[in-house]
Amino acid sequence: MSTDFSIRPVGVPAPTPIARPSSEAARQAVPVELPPAQTVTATDARTALQADPGPTKNDTSHQVFIDSAAGAIVSQVVDSLTNLVVSQYPDEAVLRRRAYFRSIDLTRETASRPPAADRKV
Repeated sequence: MSTDFSIRPVGVPAPTPIARPSSEAARQAVPVELPPAQTVTATDARTALQADPGPTKNDTSHQVFIDSAAGAIVSQVVDSLTNLVVSQYPDEAVLRRRAYFRSIDLTRETASRPPAADRKV
């Protein structure tokens, strides 16, 4: 009985399993007879994943500027090597939303104000 429950058209060859070469650690391991549920595979120390140390404090710089469109102060952490923004507060989406609503407010103010020629001095 097949453990693959997909339906294949007639005449299509079935996929063949690919035999993976065992690692050096697995070849040097002591053979043990265990049920499949209790077995583990030895990993090769050369191919073990290393933890990413991430950027160090010397690799980043802090920048603060005023976004005049949004009317907000923006703080950024920038990678000194690539000049890419690592993190930013407030987010870019928040700044765009603030700039949008600020422009709407400014157009309402100018629309409700009478023209300069009609104002009484």
